[in-house]
Amino acid sequence: MKRAITHSILFLSLLLFTSACTVQTNPVTGQNRLLAYTWSQEVQIGKEVDQEIIAQYGLYDDEEVESYITELGEKVLSVSHMRREDTEQQFRETDFYFRVLDSPVVNAFALPGGYIYVTRGLMAHMNNEAQLAVVLGHEIGHVAARHASQRAIRQQLGQVAVLGGAILGQELLGLPGESILNLSSQAAQLLFLSYSRDAERESDQLGVEYAAMSEFEAAEGAEFFTSLKRISERAGQAIPSMLSTHPDPGEREKRIPELAERWKEEGYEQTVRNTEIYNEMINGMLFGENPREGFVDDGMFLHPDLEFQFPIPQDWQLINQPQQVVMVSSAEDAVMIFRIDGESQTAQGSIESFVGQEGISLNSDESTMIANQYDGYQADVTIQQEEGQLRAIIYAVEFQDRVYRFINYTAEGNFDNYQSVFTSIPEQFDRVTDESVLNIQPVRLQIVNAERTDTFRNLLPSTLPMDFDEEELAIINQVHLDDRIEAGTPLKIPTQ
Repeated sequence: MKRAITHSILFLSLLLFTSACTVQTNPVTGQNRLLAYTWSQEVQIGKEVDQEIIAQYGLYDDEEVESYITELGEKVLSVSHMRREDTEQQFRETDFYFRVLDSPVVNAFALPGGYIYVTRGLMAHMNNEAQLAVVLGHEIGHVAARHASQRAIRQQLGQVAVLGGAILGQELLGLPGESILNLSSQAAQLLFLSYSRDAERESDQLGVEYAAMSEFEAAEGAEFFTSLKRISERAGQAIPSMLSTHPDPGEREKRIPELAERWKEEGYEQTVRNTEIYNEMINGMLFGENPREGFVDDGMFLHPDLEFQFPIPQDWQLINQPQQVVMVSSAEDAVMIFRIDGESQTAQGSIESFVGQEGISLNSDESTMIANQYDGYQADVTIQQEEGQLRAIIYAVEFQDRVYRFINYTAEGNFDNYQSVFTSIPEQFDRVTDESVLNIQPVRLQIVNAERTDTFRNLLPSTLPMDFDEEELAIINQVHLDDRIEAGTPLKIPTQ
């Protein structure tokens, strides 16, 4: 099966928006400074948004991995500014939570108040525990330095970064991002807005410091940023350092060993990599998109678990999330959103519920049959926005004791260009009957030792699953295709 879902390589960053401010202590410097929130407010914000993140993206379902990331995170946390004797009690007593999200995207981020997230996609690209320790230390650093609260004081709406490329901007065609993502406004602000480069550099310093103090070989963190640079270059997303909110990966791969060396000079030997332990943990981990949760093959979106399918318009970008599928036109001026309506019992009820919202006016509606066999209902509506009107075609269909809904919209002036595709896609919604689709299994990483000394290219299997290519495997193993691999070297190989 061909993979058609693009992996976005974006690191999540945080920004809070508020007009309030307060003089508070920075645990890293120990000094008072103007911040947007008290520490108790930051803890409460993190607690509330954490539940939305879990609901939206899902946790990786593996208790052993969950325990592992918590244990490693606590080890790094124990030497951080959040646990030092001269740190205020309110910080020292704050619980931290370490999560692994069930996402193939290479990503890590933090919420204020002690919530740290890494994705399984990021873990797949790490080669040892030392590399992961640097990343966890970096995210702990964001929390300890209270970067979110700092940034709120200097808020500037602009560059947007979202987990998994979940949406292409803070607003899309006049609808706020939180409306599309089903997130609260506060959660959307945390996800959509980014730290300054100075804050990122400070967290890099702290990540190396905390890893080094935990006896990890902190210079190993540079290898991950080398991989990140290769991923970005491969995707055509390399960004000049001066134009990027985050420091350029190439800059970071040079700087991290320099920072690690300074801590060696301070007497921290940094000898721990724990490669074998790390490989045992990721052996069998899901890799790439999980086809059981939906995938694209030959222009069709197929969902084996829910047994439905529908076509994807040519040249449209598809973003598959646990709660919905978003399709965006190549010009980024039209959107189709497909999701389960968990509140309505019938297709007509689903449409009436949507049309009943404030600011939506009904142009026409009627019952219909989807694929000549499923009860459906459709409506043509206008959505009032401050910036101008949106025009939408809404479809609902009853299928296997559920109601599914398509929300297809664009600006009023573009409606004639998209009306036919807005109508044709929902009408081709149908049941999946292909046994090869219904029985498809996810790809998992398998740790295998090289049987002989040879180039990495020659050690790979002749065929790779889900249309992965050799360069992708070289990147996750942090080698190049023509590198000489010694016999017995552990390698990460995807199997299905």
